[in-house]
This record gives sequence, structure tokens and C-alpha cells, in this order.
Amino acid sequence: MIKKFILASLLIVSVISCKVDPKIPVADNLVLTVPEGWPQPHYNFEENPITQDRFILGRALFYEPMLSVTNSISCGTCHQDFAAFANKGHITSHGVVVDGVEREGTRNSPGLFNLAWHPTFMYDGGSSHIELQPVAPITNTLEMAEQIPSVIAKLQSSQKYRSLFKNAYGDEVITGQRLLKSLAQFMGLITSSNSKFDQYKRHEKNVQLTSEEERGYGLFQANCASCHKEPLFSDFEFRSNGLAISRVYKDSGRAHVTSLPEDRYKFKTPSLRNVALTDPYMHDGRFATLEQCLDHYTNPAKQTENLDPLLKNPLPLTPQDKKDIISFLHTLSDFELIKDQRFADPNH
Repeated sequence: MIKKFILASLLIVSVISCKVDPKIPVADNLVLTVPEGWPQPHYNFEENPITQDRFILGRALFYEPMLSVTNSISCGTCHQDFAAFANKGHITSHGVVVDGVEREGTRNSPGLFNLAWHPTFMYDGGSSHIELQPVAPITNTLEMAEQIPSVIAKLQSSQKYRSLFKNAYGDEVITGQRLLKSLAQFMGLITSSNSKFDQYKRHEKNVQLTSEEERGYGLFQANCASCHKEPLFSDFEFRSNGLAISRVYKDSGRAHVTSLPEDRYKFKTPSLRNVALTDPYMHDGRFATLEQCLDHYTNPAKQTENLDPLLKNPLPLTPQDKKDIISFLHTLSDFELIKDQRFADPNH
């Protein structure tokens, strides 16, 4: 039985390693551009110089199922390009299937874009560096359930990856550092800055907000912008927004990292860029629609432990106000990003 499993695993690795990763369609556009009016990013690639070959390697790794223990799911499984690299329609992340049982994570998969500007990663800020962030889902027993040394061994047995690493780093040696730096190149270059709202702010020709969108923008500035600050539409702080504590997940949020009572039930403020594309919402995916999200903030606030002072009182929004705000939020969808073939799965 063990021999059959080993043979089957080797066959899977062999089949996967035969896939060819084509060249990206735009080879001369691999730079991290800071849009006008944006702050400088936290990660600037000074110690991880951008090259086409390292980006191609990072893209291949992002969509590589060998990063999971069963060689069945990749980073791209839960971070889909058409959903701004969120997991469309999935309440929480779906992990590997072991002994016929699919493992399921405890948190919703957030969209991945503008990560070079993030000071911390994951809902609880459990990682403070983009190069280290992938270690968490790779090793999480409810997600990919693998170990970095095992991933390296599988990649080292693949002619495809030996070639890709040689192209990227000059030799076929595969290390955890090289793996993570290449993933950082791919993920760090996923930039969302060309929504209708961005074009409007740049005063591009023939781009105007509708009257409903413009009203929504004003309401957003008055009621939401304290936490969801432009241009990234997040302050990246950790806050409790009054959600009832889930009896299923019992997620303590930031306190999971710090163990501090004052951090219980605080989660990182998500960016609202592409929010219309990344449902469901909240750290545990409890809300299916933007309407439900706004209803939460207009209903009497729950007296949750460590409730953010800004949310002590419900927002004074009428049903029409909510519709206008949602119309504005739709202008934050970056359709150019989700169609950008540089970030698409090279195997499809």
C-alpha cells in the first residue's frame, strides 16, 4: 500500500512538473509603480530585485499544487484572479482533503492586491513581512498542511522547477528563501489602482461619477473614511467592529498573536478596493452582501468586548443612503487587474 502511494505521488509530481509556464505577455512592465498621491510602500524590492524570471517563477509557485501535502491545491485555489484574488462565494478557505474529509479553514480568504503597502498580513497581523506570509497557509493543517522542507524536496525533483530556479537565480538550488522571495515578487506586484474611481480622481477624459455614486462618495467620506482611508481604503489598524462572536470559530483576532486582553476580537481593517468582487465579507465570511454589511453598521451596535469607539453608535444611514454608498463602492472595482494576464494561472 505504501509503495502504491509513493508511486502515485511521484506520478502526480511528474505530471505537474511537465506543465510549461509560458512567458508573460508584457515583459517590460515589471515594476512597482507608486500611483500619484499614494504613500511609499512598506516593501520596495530593494533586497529582492524584480526580474522577469523571478516573477515567472513566483507565478508558477503561486499556482503550484505541490505546495500542499496532497499536491491538490495551490495559493491560487483560494485566491482567484477573477475575484481580485479572493475566494468568490466561499465563507472560509477550503483546505486539502485527507482521508476523504475536506479540511476547512476558520477565516475568509481576503483579496490579494497592493500587498507591498501592507505593514502586516492576515486578519490578525500574524505575519509582518510579505516574504514570510505564505508560510502560514502552506503549513496550516486546515489549509495546505505541508512543510517547507517537503515542498523544497518536491520542487527539487521537478525538472521544470530546477529550470525555473536556474533561470531566476543562476543555478538549480532550491531553497526556502528563494521560494518565498519569488512568491513575494508575484504577489507584491499585484497592484490595484485603475478602478473607475481612480480614473475619476485622475480626471481622465469622459470618466464621471453618476449622481448616485457621487452622493455615495460623500456619504462614504462622512461615515466610513475614518477607518477605510484613501487611497488604499484601509488604515491597516486592528479594530473590533461589533460582530457577535462566532460560536463555531471563536476567533480571538489580534489577541491570537499578542495574547493581550485588549486585542481580543480585533481584526485588521480590510481594504474596500474591489469589495464588490470579493464577497462574502468579514473575517469569517458571515455576510453575503454589501447590504448586510451596511445593515450591521446601522443596527444598534453590539457591546462586544473592545468595541471600537468609532462604532459606539450606529451609523445614521437611510435605505437610500446605503444604496448610494454601495453604488460608490462598485466604482472601486479594478477590472483591468482581474483581466491582467500577467497574473493569471499559466497552466490554463
